[in-house]
Amino acid sequence: MYDVEYMLCILVRISMFVYVAPFFSQRGIPRMVKLALALFLTGMMYSLIGPDHERLEYETVYGYAVIVLKEALTGAIIAYSTSICNTIVDFAGRIMDMETGLSMSNLIDPTTGQSGSMSGVLYQYAVMLMLIISGLHRYLLSALADTFTLIPINGAVFNTDKMLESVTMFLTDYITIGFRICLPVFAVMLLLNAVLGIMAKVAPQMNMFAVGMQLKVLVGICVLFFTATLMPSVANFIYTEMKTMLVRFVSTMI
Repeated sequence: MYDVEYMLCILVRISMFVYVAPFFSQRGIPRMVKLALALFLTGMMYSLIGPDHERLEYETVYGYAVIVLKEALTGAIIAYSTSICNTIVDFAGRIMDMETGLSMSNLIDPTTGQSGSMSGVLYQYAVMLMLIISGLHRYLLSALADTFTLIPINGAVFNTDKMLESVTMFLTDYITIGFRICLPVFAVMLLLNAVLGIMAKVAPQMNMFAVGMQLKVLVGICVLFFTATLMPSVANFIYTEMKTMLVRFVSTMI
């Protein structure tokens, strides 16, 4: 019975990770597949930990419920530390759409069910595709397995001060990486606005507002096309931030 209770705690942490982490939490993946993956990973982790694990110390059913809730929160925080990094791409996409004049048109992302910008959804799919190609999903699973050594069952200590510091550092990286991703489009649009301003002074009889809207859309699409070769660098920014945030958030629970 103690082994069943211990395995249930492992299942709770892994299930929360699978349902929150990027790629694994996509709506296109059936729930039965997610459940089967969580059960399979639970069996593997229990076989790696072995039967010589420490027994859970509790006195009542409510005590065991608290342990289960702690494991659910631990798995959710570990997965959330990597999931929030995907919002950087949407932030950069919204800035690019605002500069190119596409901010009024939004798309519904079928993987998350939320509305997003056109450029953000495009970059989101590209980054997710490169995540699968590069094998980063295997890195996330191996990192989850290592957390059972760093944070044993019922051994998580939630340090709110360190978590707040980690979130603050992420917000700094959020702005920095987001502007680095949209910098080509932002720089070209800045030059285009300067040219349109000069043209409006030179030829005031021309309606630069109507001409500028069409030029911004055309130039923005061209810049996105020519900067498609920079997508591996964009994905590298996101993946590096995922690894950094994963280490930071895990260290707040040790």
